[in-house]
Amino acid sequence: MRDLKNKLISGKNSTNIQSKKIKGFGYQVLGFGSGGGAAGIEVELLVIAGGAGGAGAGNGGNWTAAGGGGGGAGGYRASTQNLIPTETYTITVGDGGATVSGNYIGNDGSDSSISGSGISTTSTGGGGGGNSSTAGTNGGSGGGGGAIASGTTAAGISSPVTDPIQGYAGGTGLGSSRAGGGGGAGAVGVDADGGAGDGGAGASSEITGAAVTRAGGGGGGNYYDGQASTGGSGGGGVGGYKSSGGRAGGTGTVNTGSGGGGTGDTTASGAGGKGVVILRMADDSYSGTTTGSPTVATAVDGTDTVLTFTGTGSYTA
Repeated sequence: MRDLKNKLISGKNSTNIQSKKIKGFGYQVLGFGSGGGAAGIEVELLVIAGGAGGAGAGNGGNWTAAGGGGGGAGGYRASTQNLIPTETYTITVGDGGATVSGNYIGNDGSDSSISGSGISTTSTGGGGGGNSSTAGTNGGSGGGGGAIASGTTAAGISSPVTDPIQGYAGGTGLGSSRAGGGGGAGAVGVDADGGAGDGGAGASSEITGAAVTRAGGGGGGNYYDGQASTGGSGGGGVGGYKSSGGRAGGTGTVNTGSGGGGTGDTTASGAGGKGVVILRMADDSYSGTTTGSPTVATAVDGTDTVLTFTGTGSYTA
């Protein structure tokens, strides 16, 4: 197999993490997972949970001067693992958090996972954006804080092998109107300042043979006319704002695990994007035995077979 070259996209307050080579096995990528276990078939994995929805606007139930926080991206875990021949591995792909309309916090995203003999890897759904003057919730990446509230840190969810960081914190809300952006897989959500905070940047992976950025945070909502925030790179939804009729928060891009944008008026917030699970292995290691109808393709750099699961299924090694 070719070398794995996953990397994080830089963003405000982000930390660049270099890939670390493990002799005789492959790469442990970004600190999100680990190789090892029984000897078998080497497979690269990318497991991204569903992104959270952005929050609705409001202030104590009134439609006045309060933006909703952006939704956090779904947890992002990349690793190289060994699958045991003839064993079946179950894949679950998490849904994005649903939209809200009214003075409500954003809905969390759902977990994605792959499990079977020697492997149990779960990425945690993104944390919903905070409404009115509340903080966002914890998740794979944290939701952005509503107006006057702080964003939360991303949760460090344990696994049997390690305790990986799956994403970053949401940004802080400001004043009585501007909300923070949701955290992304590659950077924290931006704090509200002159406007609502942008969503945190996603992370880039070359598991399909070309660099693709996924799992961006949703932008924060803003009560003021026309002052929109942007979603984080990788599919984060834009933040909504007040105008004639209001502009709704943008939806996180499907199968990227990106967060939805918060809203700034009576319009709906953006829903989170559904997650994805991707496996890459040498062509002669691919068994051809799957359920759930994953997309099966040759990596764009000309080597290896790539399975992309956008829903529940399984792979038998």
